[in-house]
Amino acid sequence: MQHEPGESGVEDDAAQLDDADGESASRVGQRAEHRAHQRRSRRRRGLIVAGIVASLLVVTIVAAYVRLNGNIHRLDVSKMVGTDRPTPSGDLATGPLNILLVGSDVRQGAGNQGYGDGAWEPGQHSDTNILMHISGDRKSVTMVSIPRDSMVPAPVKCDANAPKDQWKIHQWNQNFTTGGPGCLIRTLEGNTNVFVNHFAVVDFGGFKNMVNALGGVPVCTTKAIDDPQADFTLAPGRHELNGEQALGYVRTRKSLGDGSDIGRIKRQQAFMASVVQEATKSSLLLRPDKLLRFLDAATRSLTTDPEFGVGAMRDVAESVKGIGIDKIQFITVPTEQYAPDHNRVQWTPAAKDLWEAIRTDRDLSTPKPTPSPTATTKPLTVAPDKIEVELVNDSGVVGLAKQALEAMRVQGFVKAVSSNGTEEASGVTVQHSASQAEAARTVAAAFPGAKLKEVEGLGSRVRVILGAGAPNVVEVPNRLGRAPLPKPTITSTPTVAGTIEARKADADICS
Repeated sequence: MQHEPGESGVEDDAAQLDDADGESASRVGQRAEHRAHQRRSRRRRGLIVAGIVASLLVVTIVAAYVRLNGNIHRLDVSKMVGTDRPTPSGDLATGPLNILLVGSDVRQGAGNQGYGDGAWEPGQHSDTNILMHISGDRKSVTMVSIPRDSMVPAPVKCDANAPKDQWKIHQWNQNFTTGGPGCLIRTLEGNTNVFVNHFAVVDFGGFKNMVNALGGVPVCTTKAIDDPQADFTLAPGRHELNGEQALGYVRTRKSLGDGSDIGRIKRQQAFMASVVQEATKSSLLLRPDKLLRFLDAATRSLTTDPEFGVGAMRDVAESVKGIGIDKIQFITVPTEQYAPDHNRVQWTPAAKDLWEAIRTDRDLSTPKPTPSPTATTKPLTVAPDKIEVELVNDSGVVGLAKQALEAMRVQGFVKAVSSNGTEEASGVTVQHSASQAEAARTVAAAFPGAKLKEVEGLGSRVRVILGAGAPNVVEVPNRLGRAPLPKPTITSTPTVAGTIEARKADADICS
């Protein structure tokens, strides 16, 4: 059959178009399937890579933890510290926390050579002594520097079983030489009644490595420094110091000011404040690479108690991460010249207020609460005129016991006498034998906040120890006579040498 002209061409063209469309659709489908396959492959590869990265990250973290933990040297000092210790008031998780930080001047070992052979000071000493107190609410940190030249009672030969009444006065850093950190803790706790939860000791090399890991630390000096013993020189002004230079700076002593350890402590505190500022500015905690370098440097020359490893340190760091640098302060134990040796110092009565604040977790900027009158739960059964009372003045305030004696006699304590003590005490303690417990209650009622303590050997006497901050005498409920109590003319809070001064971590390094 023949077609009409043009008819066959139209059909052929349509067929060709249909074939072309079929081929095009097939190619489009193939390409779509290929792209989908590529996407599925990329997702699978992405998951594999993510899994590998995550695995490597976990392995790296574990390896870093093991390495850092392995860097630390552990030292069990429990036998040296003994069992006669203050009651702990906190732990890593809750309550206040006290950590003793010690800088050792050992001159042997990697990074510790070249600082003199120590011929003038043989042996290893605690060159720097700092008690770090972290408040129970984790809102503040107080760093208390203890002068190495402090003369304080200490156990002879660091005998953990030596009773405190047999301790002898020694220079503070000699305790570390004799018995290491255990003897240092025993001496600190025995003199302050502050429990030390953990300790950490770092040497010269560790200090230098930490500064270098930070990338250097800025310091400021108003005077030129040229100290041959510290092998260090520095022109006036602001400087960025590396580890070697920083060690010379914090060790400088005899070439500046009066050459005392107190002056050096002030420079060390300014340096530590600068370290805190530098670590904050460089976001150390947010830079895993820098943080790892810093922690590696810190732990390589570190000695701690067995419980204070990297995990415990991490927990402490986590608990204080919200504290601003304005809530970190540096304090030096108040001291005065030690009379037998003017090159040494002794703690002043003001130090007692400092340790009381640390012990009770009280902010030093908050006034010490005034004791309220002792509540009498039952009637007093012994009349004042039946009691032999001995008032002993251990407050450091001349005339305090005599003033209290007059106020006691007006109320009928006719058998009361007074004397000056030879010890240092705080508050009021009423000592009595077992047979005089009721008489002691009558005496204690005259001193708000007084503590009752049973002791042997007093017989019929009731002894009142008047310490720093002892309250004035008040009327007892069963007093005799109606004559008014004499108006006190002597303050019970002694005027002491040495005040508690704090340096905030956010202070200008040149201040």
